[in-house]
Amino acid sequence: MIKQNNKSEETSKFLDKDKLSLIVGGIVVLIIAITPFIFYSYKSFPEGNIWETSFFTLSTGFPSWINFAYFAIGKIVPLILLFVWFFTCKHWWHWIILVPIAMYAFQLWGIINQSKNLDEVELYLLFPLIMILVPAVYLIRAKLFNQITGNDLVAFEEELGANKTLLQQLKDLFR
Repeated sequence: MIKQNNKSEETSKFLDKDKLSLIVGGIVVLIIAITPFIFYSYKSFPEGNIWETSFFTLSTGFPSWINFAYFAIGKIVPLILLFVWFFTCKHWWHWIILVPIAMYAFQLWGIINQSKNLDEVELYLLFPLIMILVPAVYLIRAKLFNQITGNDLVAFEEELGANKTLLQQLKDLFR
């Protein structure tokens, strides 16, 4: 009798996990499916640079609210899709997706702050993140490659210390 209860509990846990997986997958599919509608929602904004309703009055430094919404939504939609990709990717290299996520986030921040130098400054802000992420991802790749091929750490250090031409180094990157 106890074994039957354990089996039914395991089955119910399995069904709950499957149900949760279906719900999360459905939400992800819904988010991806509505992105074209989100992108073209900028057309519903007013044409002037002052937006007046019975609840609020807003103004923008852009020529019109449509321009502001076009630029902002043009950064929000790829940002949403990159977040979906980052959180659903099971590959070892998914951390490098943080670079374009940070780029779009900086660009969106510049639009919200109505910065005059859009798409110019974020490279300087992104550089420290790139300098941390790229070597970290490459080291993860190197460790995985060494585990797969069976090389030990001494052989890895010898390979790093070897004098190689630029062409040889590029070939080693993509082997």
